[in-house]
Amino acid sequence: MTTRTTSKTVIFAQPFVLNEGDGERLPGIYTVETEEHNLDLVSVTGCRRVSMVIYGLAGEYMNVDPNVLAAALARDVRIDN
Repeated sequence: MTTRTTSKTVIFAQPFVLNEGDGERLPGIYTVETEEHNLDLVSVTGCRRVSMVIYGLAGEYMNVDPNVLAAALARDVRIDN
């Protein structure tokens, strides 16, 4: 099974919360890495996401649900405008 990892940068202008138990995070630049496994199917080409991790300030990291991350980024944009 082939694995691919993609990386993107996200910027939060305001303090934000991804997981209530992890508390509030500082605004700044964060790296999000997504790991996916290629599906070994004859009739379909595709990938299955196996993890998404956000790396923050001072080397901290945590697993994050992509929907939660998208919602946090949307809130940040609304606050910033």
